[in-house]
Amino acid sequence: MDTSIKLLIVDDDDVDRLALKRTLARAGLDVDVAEAAGPEEAHAQMQATTFDCVILDYQLPGADGLQVLNSIRAAGIRTPVIALTGQGDEQTAVELMKAGAADYMGKGQLTPERLSRSLRHALALYRSEEARRQLLEREKAAREEAQAANRAKDEFLATLSHELRTPLNAILGWVRLMGSGNLDAQTMQRAIEIIERNTRLQAQLIEDLLDVSRIISGKLRLDLRPAAISSVVEAAIESVRPTADAKHITLEFHATAPADSVLIDHGRMQQVVWNLLSNALKFTPEGGRVTISLESSDSTLSLRVADTGAGINAEFLPFVFDRFRQEDAATTRAHGGLGLGLSIVRHLVELHGGRVSAESGGEGKGATFAVHLPLAQTAAMAQEFAAAADAAFDELPSLDGVYVLLVEDEADARMLTATLLERQGARVTAAGTAAEALEALARELPDVLLSDIAMPGMDGYALIKRLRENPDWSRVPAAALTAFVSPTDRGRALLAGFDTHVPKPVEPAELMAVVAALADRRSASSPRRRAVSVDPRSTLT
Repeated sequence: MDTSIKLLIVDDDDVDRLALKRTLARAGLDVDVAEAAGPEEAHAQMQATTFDCVILDYQLPGADGLQVLNSIRAAGIRTPVIALTGQGDEQTAVELMKAGAADYMGKGQLTPERLSRSLRHALALYRSEEARRQLLEREKAAREEAQAANRAKDEFLATLSHELRTPLNAILGWVRLMGSGNLDAQTMQRAIEIIERNTRLQAQLIEDLLDVSRIISGKLRLDLRPAAISSVVEAAIESVRPTADAKHITLEFHATAPADSVLIDHGRMQQVVWNLLSNALKFTPEGGRVTISLESSDSTLSLRVADTGAGINAEFLPFVFDRFRQEDAATTRAHGGLGLGLSIVRHLVELHGGRVSAESGGEGKGATFAVHLPLAQTAAMAQEFAAAADAAFDELPSLDGVYVLLVEDEADARMLTATLLERQGARVTAAGTAAEALEALARELPDVLLSDIAMPGMDGYALIKRLRENPDWSRVPAAALTAFVSPTDRGRALLAGFDTHVPKPVEPAELMAVVAALADRRSASSPRRRAVSVDPRSTLT
């Protein structure tokens, strides 16, 4: 045999034990032999040490080999056993083999060759049975896991159907009532509020499903930028405050972390905090408390959300971040939802290079969720981001000689856009209203017009209409730079007369590319006209 065999000889006769050890030596077997004179001593040694094989004398004081073998198997010990007897018969051999003996030999038949062959057979049989047992255990575990997954899938589909149909039922019901024309003004207003609330609920459910789909397919990407984590938390708190006030739940925020920015996806991190806060508010009863704390060490930024709510059962705690898993999936459950929010939290935090954990003292004792982000990593990534941003600005198209008329009522956005354009060489006139833009147009025609849509007095649609109706201005290329980003909004902007629709927020590279393309179109169509004799007051009537 290739390796040493750890062997236990159980025999009350000293001479027989010595003879057996000599036979083992003559067989040339590499064995490490331990000895026991009776069943009790043998049991004690097998409990303390793992043996490769046991050679068991059939005749022992106070018990026979069959009884000892049965007690070994009853104790859960699967070590192969070779039985020896001086006066055995065929019936004894059959009973021993049925009880689980690997082999049976008479002491008169004991030769080095026979003993070596019996040991090899016993070990091979044991290894085969052990491999088969492990295979069956793995198959059983896989079958139980598949059954659990199927149950979770069925529960999720049932929950999904319920969560989607419930708000849809309210929406359809109130729409039919509104269509009947029999609602008074107060009831009509209430109907509108109910429809809006349930529509938002459905939109959130669908967005969660889409996020999970992106996570599973590996298509979820982060837009990492330096941001103050405290501002993310405060924004999430304000978004859930109406819910907390409605349940008279106290929201507390304690921040001991430094004010330095970390590199995060602002929107996704706000989604993480919002999900944790929404989860805490859902399971916290009226009059409870939710505490948010933010602190940092040398290497880790930690955000904790603790509540005084229902708590988490210890058996369910390891699965709290699993997809489609809910502690209570019964139809009588007190809280709705698809069981996706915490799973999304885990994946978003891990995409940021962090980890999330959950703690609870048990049912009725509240829960604490902690998000840990590595500060050292975010600092290094912030340097890379800054270098990449500088490189990106170096690669932006030049706008030397391009005259841009920028119309934006928001002062900060107007200054930022003008600065970006001027940095690339453009000459910019910034107007805060459509009236100011019309006056600027009367003085000099731009190469490109960039206009916001939502503005006081006259919006972007009215401005572009005036532009296209004036023969002297009609050929100026124009882009709608707006936060109205739906396909309907885009279509409306193009139909109104804009050449292109640029949704906010816009990347600098995209904005410069749009301006450069429109400027090229202007140059190709006709030379730019300078001063034109148009009375701006005539355009305001």
